[in-house]
Amino acid sequence: MTQPGTPLRRALGVRDAVLVGLGSMIGAGVFAVLGPAARVAGTGVLYALAVAAVVAYCNAMSSARLAAVYPVSGGTYVYGRERLGPFWGYLAGWAFVVGKSASCAAMALTVGTYVWPGQAHAVAVAAVVALTAVNCFGVQKSAWLTRIVVAVVLAVLAAVVVACAGSGSAEAGRLAPGLSEGESGVLSGAGLLFFAFAGYARVATLGEEVRDPARTIPRAIPMALGITLVVYAAVGAATVAVLGVDGLARASAPLADAVRAAGGDGLVPVVRAGAAVAALGSLLALILGVSRTTLAMARDRHLPGALAAVHPRFQVPRRAELTVGAVVAVVAAFGDVRGAIGFSSFGVLVYYAIANASAWTLSSAVRARALPALGAAGCLALACSLPVSSVAAGAGVIALGVLAYVVRLRARGAHGTTGGSA
Repeated sequence: MTQPGTPLRRALGVRDAVLVGLGSMIGAGVFAVLGPAARVAGTGVLYALAVAAVVAYCNAMSSARLAAVYPVSGGTYVYGRERLGPFWGYLAGWAFVVGKSASCAAMALTVGTYVWPGQAHAVAVAAVVALTAVNCFGVQKSAWLTRIVVAVVLAVLAAVVVACAGSGSAEAGRLAPGLSEGESGVLSGAGLLFFAFAGYARVATLGEEVRDPARTIPRAIPMALGITLVVYAAVGAATVAVLGVDGLARASAPLADAVRAAGGDGLVPVVRAGAAVAALGSLLALILGVSRTTLAMARDRHLPGALAAVHPRFQVPRRAELTVGAVVAVVAAFGDVRGAIGFSSFGVLVYYAIANASAWTLSSAVRARALPALGAAGCLALACSLPVSSVAAGAGVIALGVLAYVVRLRARGAHGTTGGSA
């Protein structure tokens, strides 16, 4: 039996929190986003990586400050509600849930594509079911599995960098950055690459399960982001040095193609296996994050109250996890991974724009407000620079969420509340 008011277990220390962040980030970006980003950014792809990293850093520091003040599950849903008002908290939660649900499905389909291309949808559904089951038995088990995933993926990526850098196919001249697609191309590429960094605040959404959150979260988020940036820069430089920007843009599996071009045919199956494991790691952490935000929104009645129940033994929001898993499994069974990255990026950029606006209210000091202001502006710029189809779909879903909020508010009448701090 589950109890709606039961708190979650604080089981994660700094190391586990960093690993959750790494498991959320390392995987999707390296194996899936480099090619699309190179197609829109051209020779400015490395500039795009830098821009995405700067925006991510601003967001990370804003999230860390907020998580230290509000160490509970829900992330920016809670921060927006407490700092800006119920509507903004709801909007952040809605953007996160729909954007990250798309990410979950995309990662599941990535697993299927690498493991068994002919049965990609079936494998994707199986992956969602298996990882949802792992999450249902406690966040410590999820953190333990994340350690294995991160270790395997980092080993594979290190092998890719060594193979590429040490081959005769690598040319340092290919690394010279340029602006073949102009500044707009760099921004579009950065918007897509932001998808790869967007897991750094997963620790914040698990704030209620972190030990000593005021100290642990502000340390774990920048550490996870810094490690990921170093890894991405090394892998990006290695693949560009071997394939060139044009070759990277054409590659369907950039890292596998780079290793093959470097003469490491025997390493290609290892890279494919690493991609599958990386996607599994991202999917595991994504389901964790979406379920915790679902829990927080259900506690405030923005989602069905039954989803706020916490299992008394394992102290996890099992109903929320099962619901998220079911929704993602359906999307993975019938959906297409194409376009999911852009759609997800739009929703997550809206989410972090609200996070930065919330952090901006924590202090009136100009210096303390500089990073949140830069982060919010960066999020909005990148969101608007995404492909038109992604912007249109994302804006439409956000508008649908706003409409649902207004309808629900009116239905509850003039004397109703919007939950939380309303």
